[in-house]
Amino acid sequence: MARWVAGMATLALAVTACGGTGDDADSPTDGSAKGAPIIIGMDEDSTGPGASYSTIAGKTIRLAVQDINDKGGVLGRPLRLVIENDESDPTKVPAVLQKLHSQGAKALFLQSGSAAVMQAKSTLTQLGLPAIAPTGVTATLVEPPDNELIYMLANTTTDWAEVYCGAFKAANINTLGILTDDTTTIAALNKALLGGMSCVKVTATEKGAANASDLSAQVARLKDANPDAVLVTSVGGAFEVLAQNTLAAQLKGKLRFSLASIGNQPSSWKLANPGALEGLIFMGSINHENPRTKALTELLKKANGPDYEVTAYDAEGWDAVQLLKLAIEKAGGPDDPKKLNEAIQSISGYESSFGQGNFTLSFSATKHLGADGPCGLSLIEFGADNKPKGPWASFQPPCSS
Repeated sequence: MARWVAGMATLALAVTACGGTGDDADSPTDGSAKGAPIIIGMDEDSTGPGASYSTIAGKTIRLAVQDINDKGGVLGRPLRLVIENDESDPTKVPAVLQKLHSQGAKALFLQSGSAAVMQAKSTLTQLGLPAIAPTGVTATLVEPPDNELIYMLANTTTDWAEVYCGAFKAANINTLGILTDDTTTIAALNKALLGGMSCVKVTATEKGAANASDLSAQVARLKDANPDAVLVTSVGGAFEVLAQNTLAAQLKGKLRFSLASIGNQPSSWKLANPGALEGLIFMGSINHENPRTKALTELLKKANGPDYEVTAYDAEGWDAVQLLKLAIEKAGGPDDPKKLNEAIQSISGYESSFGQGNFTLSFSATKHLGADGPCGLSLIEFGADNKPKGPWASFQPPCSS
């Protein structure tokens, strides 16, 4: 722990010196590392439907790489990022990964929508490159087939379903209305999440375009169905804000739930109507009692300003870089993909910067989902100021100490 916090303090002093090179103005420099660079590829959706969360994680991934380089790199070698954008479009993924491979990438970060990451699996097998999906939450991403080289950090939709069911039981919710966007990412997530929630009956499902300007008709139909509660499933951004504004106006007093998206997109909170988010409950992973979360929060506020709101996307991006660094060190270098993949599988008990204080990440040949138990999740409630006010009092996922 002391070494981790000390490293964060070192970065806090260096963040103002982080320069940019190449096409990406925020590209990390080599810092004090002098050896041959280790090329890491990142498929980052910066313009498509996943951009609202991918760019948050991507920014912190760059910062984490800069931290490592400023402290001498990995085995004396700097990490260098090469970045491409698949726009969360599954049809573009093979070409994007091929391009990253052709640029010399030894491992990949897949910072894109779930449907795009699913498409990446077979290409990873062809290329022989290990990859981490920092913000992935769909369990099938790391399940066979073609899962030998792909890894995730956070609790998946399988765990989410259990937590939602615990919440529904605590609040005596038996029927549920769904308001969803039309992205391929959310279609895949809905299939996994809702398929695991037999605890509740979905009585109405309404869909709107991701770029919709009006959801009043969909919400009116949900109101007619009169479910006990409404769950919004979206990639966030403008759709989520419009959904919550409309629900707050037309279904005032109805209990509302959402995914992690809205809680991890502080820029969206400012766009919601005054008080429109009050009472909204979302799936969260940031727990400020976690000492590593506290350290990361301090760092990111120094790097991005005192008003910066730290999200799970930040923490997952940060941890993904640290995990890859550990793996490269364990493998003795990045150049043997088989050794590097085996090194990832040997990581155990990594103390993450998200989740509850005792939450850890571990991998093995048969465990490509890092989360060790449900302690990476919390249900968070918004207050009247359209900001998260803390854990929802009615229910929290159990976590042994």
